Amino acid sequence: MQAILLTLVLAPLFGAVVAGLWRNQVGRSGAHWVTIIGVGISFALSLYVLKLHVVDAAPIYNEAVYTWMVSDGLRFEIGFLIDNLTAMMMAVVTFVSLMVHIYTVGYMHDEEGYERFFSYIALFTFSMLMLVSANNFLQLFFGWEAVGLVSYLLIGFYFKKESAIFANMKAFLVNRVGDFGFILGIAAIAMYFNSLDYVEVFAKAGSLADTQIQIWGDTSWSLMTVICVLLFIGAMGKSAQMPLHIWLPDSMEGPTPISALIHAATMVTAGIFMVSRMSPLFELSETALSFVLIVGATTAFFTGLIGIVQNDIKRVVAYSTLSQLGYMIAALGASAYAAGLFHLMTHAFFKALLFLAAGSVIIGMHHDQDIRNMGGIRKYMKITWITSLLGTLALIGFPFFSGFFSKDAIIEAVGHADRFGSHYAHWLLVAGVFVTALYSFRLYFLVFEGKGPRDEHAKAHLHESPWVITVPLVLLAIPSVFIGWFTIGPMLFGDFFKGVLYVAPQNDVLAQLGEHFHGPLAFVMHGVQGLPFILAMSGLLVAFVLFLLKPKWAFDLRVRFDWLYTMLDKKYWMDEVSQTVFAKGSVLLGKVLWKGGDQFLIDGVAVNGSAHSVGALAGVMRRLQNGLINTYAIAMILGLLGLLGWFVFN
Repeated sequence: MQAILLTLVLAPLFGAVVAGLWRNQVGRSGAHWVTIIGVGISFALSLYVLKLHVVDAAPIYNEAVYTWMVSDGLRFEIGFLIDNLTAMMMAVVTFVSLMVHIYTVGYMHDEEGYERFFSYIALFTFSMLMLVSANNFLQLFFGWEAVGLVSYLLIGFYFKKESAIFANMKAFLVNRVGDFGFILGIAAIAMYFNSLDYVEVFAKAGSLADTQIQIWGDTSWSLMTVICVLLFIGAMGKSAQMPLHIWLPDSMEGPTPISALIHAATMVTAGIFMVSRMSPLFELSETALSFVLIVGATTAFFTGLIGIVQNDIKRVVAYSTLSQLGYMIAALGASAYAAGLFHLMTHAFFKALLFLAAGSVIIGMHHDQDIRNMGGIRKYMKITWITSLLGTLALIGFPFFSGFFSKDAIIEAVGHADRFGSHYAHWLLVAGVFVTALYSFRLYFLVFEGKGPRDEHAKAHLHESPWVITVPLVLLAIPSVFIGWFTIGPMLFGDFFKGVLYVAPQNDVLAQLGEHFHGPLAFVMHGVQGLPFILAMSGLLVAFVLFLLKPKWAFDLRVRFDWLYTMLDKKYWMDEVSQTVFAKGSVLLGKVLWKGGDQFLIDGVAVNGSAHSVGALAGVMRRLQNGLINTYAIAMILGLLGLLGWFVFN
């Protein structure tokens, strides 16, 4: 088993190394073949592991590969924990990554740095596989930081473009804020549990549930609350939760394939996976769970509103990602971990589909990304149009589509949660359904319906993308439509996550919902009678009227509510706040430390001051050491008198 797992994880790394270090030898075709084959091997093996653990019910595999270091009894190891959660995550990551690799052959065909891009995306896949397969916090942290590093490289792939460099630096710095909390949480675990192994930490968690610590002063803090909040701050950075969400829309500066990979199956899902894996810890802190719930719901609603006013096709989909991540996080805060993971899986397929379809449209429009310049594209790009429509229906939660099952399950679970903030979260998530349908079909109508592109030259050259682009779209559309129907029963109300996720009996909202679950068809029939379905259809209808039937009404509304439009267009001014308070504040602090600390204290006082003092002392000594006997005799007499005086008076 260990050989299979090592091959599964290391195959993309092998492809990345070959494509990156030997790109001149293998060339463009060699670079994409070696990485596609590597990820393809990982996908095939992940399906085998999934079958082994889900169909054949193999026991949980938990083994160390090697021990890196032992320090004061604390073991730093590399190892694998393979259960249904890991198997599901590996299958999703490798499938989406394989589709992105194939798509990239067509999308990046004429780009410089072709081999480098394939090396990066294969390395991204390896990093995520290391993260989800870890059985300890050391390996988790390695994968966590590795996906952050590779995302930095990919967002700034066009390193000659100033906006791309700004975007990748922004992503890097914002994630450092979250990772500071994350590493403090891991440090607290190492300190109080004296172990970094998941199983050992989870086994000891109950005995430390009531432990109180003093961080400053005499105020007592719950150890579990502190650890969970710190870990979740890391998730806020990786999974882009407010206010650490500001990096994700700017990640659109990277090529479209990496937008799909970051937003669908790798980096942004790391936070959801981590919190779910840490469910035995989070269930011991109601405060931490309420914090998670409120942050998730706030992100889901308020970032969705921003998507309504975006005009860049990729940024609309990016804000959709932010909103959907908020739904997943809210589910975790309601102790409905399985529902959050279920939405993670369904969302990975239809969000990758929407991003790759957006890239297909961008190619057709000769890299014009403004949706106001589009329209009527369905007549020219039928496969892109149909798959985009399927992905959009899945996103808004249209009945029988995968997104319907996962999103409705989250809303129901949060509505049944009995926790501080649950009512606030529930109504924000319900209202978010209308917002999701509005911005999703605004995008759809402006891009695919109407008279056609304004640019006649672009219209004349519009045609369907090549097969390396359309085949991944079709393959992603299939699970976007069907996978929710087949997996809702076992994943939410069955034994799929039994022994993997821990939920305290009093918090098990999914068990309460499961008592009324009578199959996917009954779930759909119940869902279409609820308020979320009515709001979704209302959002679709409003989008149809405002952006296709009566576009002047949309303009009039914008003028009348200009203050609201400005607030959303400015993204609540959070970029300005972060740049003014944090970026400029950090620069000012750096200048103070540089001038006052480095130049004055270190260079001035410590280094130069010591040198000047030694020089001055040497100058005095040089005058005394003049070689004249009478000078030395006077010095001896004065010294003798001093000694006699000291003895007399003491």
